[in-house]
Formats: sequence, C-alpha cells, structure tokens
Amino acid sequence: MAGVDLRIGTLNLASGRDEVGRSGDAASLTAALADVDADVLAVQEVDVAQPRSGGVDQAAAVAAGLGATDWRFAAAVAGTPSPFRSWTPVDPPVLRGSWETLTGPHYGIALVSRLPVRHWSVLALGAGRARLPLQAPDPRTGKTRWWWFPDEPRLAIAAELDGCTVIATHLSFAPHTALRQLGRLRRWAATLPGPVLLAGDLNLVGPLPARVFGGQRLVSEPTYPAAAPRVQFDHVLGPATVHAARPVVRRLAIGDHRLATVTVSTS
Repeated sequence: MAGVDLRIGTLNLASGRDEVGRSGDAASLTAALADVDADVLAVQEVDVAQPRSGGVDQAAAVAAGLGATDWRFAAAVAGTPSPFRSWTPVDPPVLRGSWETLTGPHYGIALVSRLPVRHWSVLALGAGRARLPLQAPDPRTGKTRWWWFPDEPRLAIAAELDGCTVIATHLSFAPHTALRQLGRLRRWAATLPGPVLLAGDLNLVGPLPARVFGGQRLVSEPTYPAAAPRVQFDHVLGPATVHAARPVVRRLAIGDHRLATVTVSTS
C-alpha cells in the first residue's frame, strides 16, 4: 500500500449545540465547519432528524461544510436519547451514506472524507452498565432535576483509504468500559489494511489511550470543555511508523469539545 499525507481530525458535535445550548440549522452547521482543514473527520454525538436539533441531518451538514466526497453515519440509537427512557439500539449497526434516508430520528457517529474510500465497515462495541448523573428537565413537571443517564451503545466506523485506514469512534463515559472497548478496537485494527489511525472522543485522558491502542499520541493538548479545556478526551492515534505535523486544537462555534486536527504522513 502506497504512502499518503492527510489531515485528520475529530470533533464531538454535541448535537450541533452552541455555547448557550442551542442547535443551529443546517446552514449554520455547515458554515461553522467551512474553514476546517481536514481531509478526514471523525464526528461524535450526531443527530439525524431529531426534534431537539430541528430535524437537521447533521451528518450531511458536516459533510457539506467540509466539502467531503464520501461519508457514512452509524446510528447507535433509534429515537431520541433521553434520561427517562431506555435506549433503543440499532442492532446490527448499519452504515448509512448520502444516498440513503433514515426513517425517524437517530443519533450516533459519522466519518466524513474528502478522499476516495475503498471500503467502509462498522463494529458494534456494546454499552457499559454504568450510569452518568446529568441534569435535565422532568417531562412531567418541566423542572430541571438530576437523572442517572444510561450508557449508549458504542460504535466504530472504518474507512479504508489509499495508503491507510481511519477508524472513528466514541467510547463509553465509564473508563473501565472505554478501556475494554479500546482493546477491541486494537484487535479490529490488526485485521484492517495498515497503517491504521484512530480518531474520536475516547473518554480517556492523556497518554493512556495510545498505550492501550498500541500507538502514538498524535495530538497532545486539552480538548474539554470547549470554553476552558482541562483534559484531553479527543484523540488521534497512530502507529510509530507514521509522522505527525501541525497538530491544532481549536474552538468552533458548535460542540462542547474542541476540534483536534493533525497532518499525518504514512510514507
């Protein structure tokens, strides 16, 4: 496989919400990404036809903003994620492209590419049993209260390019579950055409993900929360054989994490 130079990145979209929690329309979402320099972008917390985000197909809007020639959306959940309703997982997971329409609201991850993709695949990573305490309005009273939010089913998307494979993912908020899922991704990566790059919100901090995945950390800067980052949840990882240049972490007008990008040479 020939070598390649590409700009790769990851962004937790947070359903397209801005700094005050509002989700914009398709045009504003596309505009927010118009100056992002990324050949391949892993995107997490993506809404498709969700009432809470105006019914926007956010995967398509992100692809339009990047000028991406190919993209896939993998739905982790059918319906609207809610702290007072159990998940309805999409099982088995399905990759949806630009020419396909989903029936009803969905939520998941996406991988968009300006470069030609030889082959797409998806891997289900399951969900942990832990619950995350979050504040949300009570549908009966309208008052904000604490809820124990269940872990969502987690997925990974792989795009086999000319010269490398890129995996996009969003791992569990429970560290022990995220580590188990990362181990599964390492084994999956070993079956894909290399070198394999991993990008996404791993919900694990610092150098730990690179050690578990068996690679190097290509971006090393805090990414969360977006307003004043203290920890790095958002990573781009690759084997020791690749060279990284121009790592950048920057705040966009959307998302509650910062965008992380880096140029990777596999030659």
